[in-house]
Amino acid sequence: MSTKKRILFIAQEMSPYLELSDYAAMVNKMAIKSNEAGLEVRVIMPRFGIINERRHRLHEVVRLSGINIVIDGDDYPLIIKVASLPNARLQVYFLDNEDYFKRKTVFADENDEFFDDNAARSVFFCKGALETVKKFGWPPDIIHCSGWMTSLIPMYLKTAYKKEPVFAHSKIVYSLSPNSFKEKLGASFIKKATISNQIKEKDLELFKEGTNTALNRGAGKYADAVVLAGEKVEKKVVDELKAEKGKIILPYKKDNDDLADYLALYNQLLGK
Repeated sequence: MSTKKRILFIAQEMSPYLELSDYAAMVNKMAIKSNEAGLEVRVIMPRFGIINERRHRLHEVVRLSGINIVIDGDDYPLIIKVASLPNARLQVYFLDNEDYFKRKTVFADENDEFFDDNAARSVFFCKGALETVKKFGWPPDIIHCSGWMTSLIPMYLKTAYKKEPVFAHSKIVYSLSPNSFKEKLGASFIKKATISNQIKEKDLELFKEGTNTALNRGAGKYADAVVLAGEKVEKKVVDELKAEKGKIILPYKKDNDDLADYLALYNQLLGK
């Protein structure tokens, strides 16, 4: 039986599959470095339509299929695909759905109009990622979320999934990135995000504006540790998080090739 500690990266983007920002390469490095440091690593990300399945050798994991994700009373089938990360012996799982991820652009259409269902897509991905881990039966010691699309996960883990045995010992890290969109997720966002009667109105209070800032603020509050993932992260949000008792904040470093501070953070959370 493996005694390795487990780390799960839930990422909006990751090289070489999707590169929306410089942080995609960082997620790749974090996964590889963690693997090399003796942690058991898995990655979950969305299977956006612009990801080339043939080039990256994605294939469906039939044994994990059959999960339906309910959002605001509607059922959406979750399709799970997998690939091996090049030059590393670790698995990357891609969450797919015909309604939400087949389109050939990521968050906005060809006219740069923000998709009006981005709220539902985010909720689908966050809930889908946690349901996938339950299906794995693979309890992660650390869950490191990156990208605004993962921002509900820390809150879900402290509310709707609080009593799930697979997450009983999970510590949550959130990478706080600079804002990447100016729009709002819409009036129905909070209703869609309320995936369980264990989630109360107060739990979603910080998220309710549906802005990029609100998502970062909410995720940062519920995470055990926050990594500053860029020079232009919002100072106001960072200052609020620094004022919280017991919150671990990892400062941004421009040249961070060895990722020693990330590994030290993981070890701290693991109690090493």
